[in-house]
Amino acid sequence: MPTVGYAPSSHGSIRTPVNCHDCAFKRFCLPAYLDEAETARLEAIVKRNRPLRKGDHLFRAGDAMQQIYALRSGALKTYLLNQDGAEQITGFVLPGELIGLDAFGNSLFPSYAMALETSLVCSIPLTELEELADAIPHLRKQLFNTLSRELHVEQEHLNHNRESAEQRLSMFLLNLSARYSRRGLSAVKFILPMSRGEIANYLGLTTETVSRLFTRFRLQGLLEIQGREIQLTRPLFWVTTPHPVPAGALPGAIIHA
Repeated sequence: MPTVGYAPSSHGSIRTPVNCHDCAFKRFCLPAYLDEAETARLEAIVKRNRPLRKGDHLFRAGDAMQQIYALRSGALKTYLLNQDGAEQITGFVLPGELIGLDAFGNSLFPSYAMALETSLVCSIPLTELEELADAIPHLRKQLFNTLSRELHVEQEHLNHNRESAEQRLSMFLLNLSARYSRRGLSAVKFILPMSRGEIANYLGLTTETVSRLFTRFRLQGLLEIQGREIQLTRPLFWVTTPHPVPAGALPGAIIHA
């Protein structure tokens, strides 16, 4: 992949256009379904931000919504603060996914986005993106599809919160498995960029419950744990349905069964 040189701007972004054409995650991002000429037009407005360190905020609630972002590498979490100032995690972002779509139609970001590890983010100016979407129907369709998918994921998460703790954690792991698999990475062995406490916060559980479930899954031979690395050794499908599944079934194929 060609390296794009840094040319810092006053806002910490890179003036040199990003090479979307050669990005490993372009089929998950806005260039999906665009031809070479359309991709080149998109590249011309995309900027690369300076790398975020772990704990850095990409944006905070109340910041002016002047662009959306695409994660090129690393991982982020998005969250809200309740009336007591406590954090409520609303999602985790993996490479190739867009960030800030919940601000569409608003002038300010309603949530926070923080890096879970060193991350590289592309910024896409909203005004220029809207103009380009008017000129490129495929780009406009991709934006609508992404917004629709975001709403669907949010609804599924709300539905899962009515399920047992075992079901919530198993579906969370299977969702990560499928997302990594779609990116050409292993569906059964991957790194958890978030802590046990952050997983618990997202799932509406306690940290103790999540830790206990990880231990239970490990003792039952469903997974192996080494630091932040998880390996799914057997399907977790038995947790989400009473019907048995063949032992060789892949976790990534279980979600839609």
